[in-house]
Amino acid sequence: MILFKKLLFLLIALLSSSALTYAATQDSTLVFKNENNILKIEDGISIFRDPSKSLTIHEVIGRKFEYLNQKVPNLGFTSDKIWIKFSVENQSAAENLMLVVAQPAIDSITLYRLDNHKIYASSKLGKFRAFYARLVNNPNYIFPVNIASNKKETFYISISSTDQIQLPITLGTPKVVLVNDNSKNILFGIYAGIIIIMILYNLFISFTVKDPSYIYYIVYIFFVGLTQATFQGYAFKFLWPDSPWLAINSSFLVPFFSGITTALFLKRFLQTKIHTPKLHIGIDLFVLFYFIALGVWISGAHATSIKCLQTLALLGSLYFLYVANVIRRKGSRPALFFLVAYTIFLLCVVIFVLRNFNLIEYNLFTSYILEIGSVIQITLLSFALADKINVYRKDKEQSQEQALKISKENERLIREQNIELEIQVNRRTEELQNSNVTLNVTLKELKEAQSQLVDAEKMAGLGQLTAGIAHEINNPINFVTSNIKPLGLDINDLYDVIQKYEELDPDQDIREQILAIERFKKQIDIDFIKTEINSLLSGIGEGAKRTAEIIRSLKNFSRLDESDTKPVDLNEGLESTLVLLRSTVPGYIKIIKDLQPIPLVECLPGKINQVFMNLITNALHALKVKENPQEEEYIYISTSSANEQVIISIKDTGSGMTDEIKQKIFEPFFTTKQVGEGTGLGLSIVFSIIEKHKGHIDVVTKVNLGTEFIITLPLNIQ
Repeated sequence: MILFKKLLFLLIALLSSSALTYAATQDSTLVFKNENNILKIEDGISIFRDPSKSLTIHEVIGRKFEYLNQKVPNLGFTSDKIWIKFSVENQSAAENLMLVVAQPAIDSITLYRLDNHKIYASSKLGKFRAFYARLVNNPNYIFPVNIASNKKETFYISISSTDQIQLPITLGTPKVVLVNDNSKNILFGIYAGIIIIMILYNLFISFTVKDPSYIYYIVYIFFVGLTQATFQGYAFKFLWPDSPWLAINSSFLVPFFSGITTALFLKRFLQTKIHTPKLHIGIDLFVLFYFIALGVWISGAHATSIKCLQTLALLGSLYFLYVANVIRRKGSRPALFFLVAYTIFLLCVVIFVLRNFNLIEYNLFTSYILEIGSVIQITLLSFALADKINVYRKDKEQSQEQALKISKENERLIREQNIELEIQVNRRTEELQNSNVTLNVTLKELKEAQSQLVDAEKMAGLGQLTAGIAHEINNPINFVTSNIKPLGLDINDLYDVIQKYEELDPDQDIREQILAIERFKKQIDIDFIKTEINSLLSGIGEGAKRTAEIIRSLKNFSRLDESDTKPVDLNEGLESTLVLLRSTVPGYIKIIKDLQPIPLVECLPGKINQVFMNLITNALHALKVKENPQEEEYIYISTSSANEQVIISIKDTGSGMTDEIKQKIFEPFFTTKQVGEGTGLGLSIVFSIIEKHKGHIDVVTKVNLGTEFIITLPLNIQ
């Protein structure tokens, strides 16, 4: 706050001193003596202001000029057209000279020479024309003039500018002027090189550390360098030589963007939102005021907008110093660097202002004081960013050290825990080994129980199969046995007839004996006996045929545990299964067969027939337990083939299943039958058999509408 008061007091004092520069009219002639030196046009300058901006050189010559008591004319900001008058006497041998006005910010400048009451006008120069239109390829305004030796010339210069008008005017020979200019070019080249190096260096660092602060800083450096290049005229010469619009307006636009980037960099670099939220809002307000100044500039009030911009720059710089100092007090090292860097730069600005008000000498050092200050500033800020990285690195090392310490502590704890864990593991291993023995015994018992259950299922199926076979064979066998007795009686009668023929005595009356035999035949009704024998033999043959059919069907179930596959006609397997189950089918249940010609299937026939037996048996059971059976229920069995596969469908009109039951029917030991009616392994075995044959089984069911099992088997399971 004390620094702010001192700078404000200094500014008021300087502005006050600028009002005391005019004196009574004097006629002072400047003398150019040494052609090896530069003549500074300082003490013999008079000034005339033309508020109308319409007076010509002929009209101005007769007007009263006021002597300007300043070594370097500083006319500040003005909308008037300024006329400068001075006289030079050439006492050197050189006649071809160059008049240099080292103020690239001037918008328009014209040199007039008065010789023997004749007016000679030089070219009209300024930023309103492309750079290549200048008489000399130089950022400053240079006019070639010719003054004869020992002759006096009077010069008039008309100037118009929206920027601050400060006129360091010099006169010299072309050689000396160009040497002096080359020195300035070299110095600014060094400055530009430093700026470019700093940009590239920080760009490289930004890619390395991935810190967004460097991006803000790079943009900030760019506009700092561009600002100085604009003030020195090099931006017009090298960056936009063909754009007078940019040349005229860059004096506002470049400082505008420089101020904005400074504020953004400050916020990012010092983390103002975190450290000083209230002062952070103040920075945003300065940015807002900058945009208001931009609005003023857009409206056309260029001089006013530049004044606003410079006022904001002064106040903003002081405010930024205050913010940095507040954050510094909180122990922030970046804030300390920023405070030192900005203080040095502002001191350079003060020197620059003192030079402008002729309180210190105008020389090469003071001409480049802002460049020197900006280089020191960006260098210190680069150190600040580097220090920030070092702080990050130190914090990282501390965190790594802490992490290492924690890691070692964790390692110790883990080691102790491992010892304890090993004890627990050994104890638990012993328990598990003991438990494993028990589990092995239990597993063995479960396997035995499972084997017994599977055997029980097989025995249940075998019992069902045996019952069916017994019933099927019993009928034809009974038929055969019932025919044997009458057949024996008939055969005995035939034996009696044969016996009587054998007892014929040729010595007695043959005719009488034959008649007796015939009477016996009539008695036993030999013709009926013949018919009865044929009928009985036919019945016995039919019984034997049915028995043979049952035996053939039974052969398909004779090897349930076979392991070799063979090509089988599944239609034949279905027929055999139906033959064996024929006796278990009630009269109201109809078996409908739709067996299409199908190719042979490579399978285990005994296993597949077991599938058919289980599914058809379940279908019969579903129909038998149906609560409200219809007059005619049916089981529909169909086969077909497609795409190297055979499809078998077994559909019934039974009670059907719910979705919950459907999801569980293939689980082992799940059954919907009453206790004692099933083991719950039938469909589980069916599923495993189909799966081993690389087929699949689908179930379509609906409560009270029936169930359909659809089996799909490949022709070859290899």
